[in-house]
Amino acid sequence: MKTRLETTQVRDLYRLRKQTVEPVFGIIKSVMGFRRFSLRGLAKVTTEWTLVALAYNCKRMARLQAA
Repeated sequence: MKTRLETTQVRDLYRLRKQTVEPVFGIIKSVMGFRRFSLRGLAKVTTEWTLVALAYNCKRMARLQAA
């Protein structure tokens, strides 16, 4: 693995692994308190998740504009 990481191409690809979206889900779970869906059915769950994502994005935009 060390030999592979010494090449520029593989190192650049491996560096992309550091970019993760997991903190977003952690924030939604811990800070916003969203741990389970209230509704049943794919269409309703999709709508509920869209609202959660919208709330997260609005909260984030408000925070970024305040700075």
